[in-house]
Amino acid sequence: MTQTVETLFDEGIERYKAGEDPAELIPVFKDLCDRAPKSSAAWACLAWLYLLTDKPSAGLKAAQKSVKLNPQDPQSRVNLAVAMLDAGKPGVREQVEIAEQVMTVADDLRAEVMQSIDDGLARKPDWKSLARVKQWLT
Repeated sequence: MTQTVETLFDEGIERYKAGEDPAELIPVFKDLCDRAPKSSAAWACLAWLYLLTDKPSAGLKAAQKSVKLNPQDPQSRVNLAVAMLDAGKPGVREQVEIAEQVMTVADDLRAEVMQSIDDGLARKPDWKSLARVKQWLT
């Protein structure tokens, strides 16, 4: 029996929340992105996992895809900003400003993004680029 994309996504998120190593989850989310190439959430998760495992170039590509699919998703914009910082690319401020604009009108999204940032800093305490983005958003 094959699992649906939604089921695989939910299972991947639960495994992440349970503390599974992000490197082990990358193949899960790569498969999800292959199966559902228009899922900005899957691309955002894949970007996040790449960034957590010090793969900024791969994270940048996945984050760009996520933003292209859903330009109004602040988490995708944060991922892109962090990936750009980690990869030494210009244009970070614009991504942060767009994320801030969306989060200003959607408190629930602000809470989710800030929770995600805190989670990232807990998993990777020396993540300077994420700490910078967090400072800009608060």
